[in-house]
Amino acid sequence: MPTDTLSRAVPGEASHIRRHRVRLRILALTGVAVLLVTAYLVTDVTGSWEYVVQLRTRKLAAMLLVAVAVAMATVLFQTVTENRILTPAIMGLDALYLLIQTMVVYLFGASALAVTDPVLQWTVEIVVMVLFATALFRWIFTGVGRSIHLLVLVGVLFGVFFRSVTHLLQRMIDPAEFAVLQDAFFASFSVEERLLGLSAVTITLAAAALLLIGRQLDVLVLGRAHAIGLGVHHRQLVAIVFALVSVLVAVSTALVGPITFLGLIVANLAYHLIGSHRHRHTIPAAILLAVIFLVGGHLLLERVFDLGTVLAVVIDFVGGIFFIILVTRKGTR
Repeated sequence: MPTDTLSRAVPGEASHIRRHRVRLRILALTGVAVLLVTAYLVTDVTGSWEYVVQLRTRKLAAMLLVAVAVAMATVLFQTVTENRILTPAIMGLDALYLLIQTMVVYLFGASALAVTDPVLQWTVEIVVMVLFATALFRWIFTGVGRSIHLLVLVGVLFGVFFRSVTHLLQRMIDPAEFAVLQDAFFASFSVEERLLGLSAVTITLAAAALLLIGRQLDVLVLGRAHAIGLGVHHRQLVAIVFALVSVLVAVSTALVGPITFLGLIVANLAYHLIGSHRHRHTIPAAILLAVIFLVGGHLLLERVFDLGTVLAVVIDFVGGIFFIILVTRKGTR
């Protein structure tokens, strides 16, 4: 074979091998996720089989929706910010959610959380969080020379402000009502079927919009200058991506509560396992990893160790260590 022919053949063959390796890894993650989902549904069933499976199916559906929303939102956010140690939680939406819950208890009492229609509460929380994120984005990008990095900085400041107000209100709340309010601080996957349906529709629409801009996202990874040079309307695309991130984070948070570090863990593991910048590979891998973490974590805590610890607490603890490791590695480089 001539030298020039060989030089053209080898890169093509290497690319084919890489694609095949990526498919195998995604297939392996899919197999693990399916096994864990099956084990979660059928392991240690006592009493009425139909009742237990129905209860677990509802909880499982919440975990799957959160896995999809958090994974997609984190990968998209890191693509826009060009930083793999940032998550949408840095924008202050989680802090805004806690502030909303605290204000309801402070103004109307703890009983308001129980008597309010869950659909109405879910809708109000999503509208408030999305409006805040949209207003923040429009305010930052109306000036000349504004950037996504300034947007993140302002989001951090708002997050600190929301947490400060939340802590102030909590000190003025009756201790008995504060005990009820604490349940809203941690993610709970026991949700109503109506909320599951509404969340599923919203996340599906966001995923459909993501499919339409998937190829442009791969160009966006190259950076603003390269993306503009390749014909991408950078500002418009960033606005669309940021809107999708806001909706996904708002839906996930309003559905089960805040899970701060889940996205950070699954997104970075997906980058490491897949070794590709293409979103058609990294997003499915991140979603599957999120399913494995959530379903596998609940399976271990509830069936193996018989612990009553909230999984979100464990994820935040592991995620905090993971974040420190990422920051340390970035610093050494």
